[in-house]
Amino acid sequence: MVGKIGFGGGCHWCTEAVFLSLIGVTKVEQGWIASDGINDSFSEAVIVHFDNQKIDLAVLTAIHLYTHSCTSDHAMRHKYRSAVYTFSLEQYEDAKLIIRKLQTDFSKKIITQVIVFVEFKENIEKYQSYYLKNRNNQFCQTYIHPKFKIIMEQFSAHVDRSRIEI
Repeated sequence: MVGKIGFGGGCHWCTEAVFLSLIGVTKVEQGWIASDGINDSFSEAVIVHFDNQKIDLAVLTAIHLYTHSCTSDHAMRHKYRSAVYTFSLEQYEDAKLIIRKLQTDFSKKIITQVIVFVEFKENIEKYQSYYLKNRNNQFCQTYIHPKFKIIMEQFSAHVDRSRIEI
């Protein structure tokens, strides 16, 4: 069964690359997501489409938390909202529980919000699959490769090694 979930927290080029490297992820849409209320502004994010027979929401959420500053309420949070964007009430409740359980892995409080998905604006084609098109540039070396090292160390069973270079 195919599911989808939204993740935001850092640069959407980086987030896209992380999730495209995973077994069971069938598609990653990269752009900006808005929710409602105080989160109604657009923030860099991705929508991850996944086969939940191969990778589940708990693993995806853990990878998300480990590959961005999920405990840092830094000055750029308006652009890089730390969030899990959900598409159903069940998914919302599941994501809240997953983050609560993962809190024990972190010494600081996780600030990642679980919020309702409302709207998505896709990035222009030029920036889609950014890592695949630019894997050797300095940006990828500096920001994306360290994230690949994290997932290789902690989530290697879920990584499609043919999709990344470190």
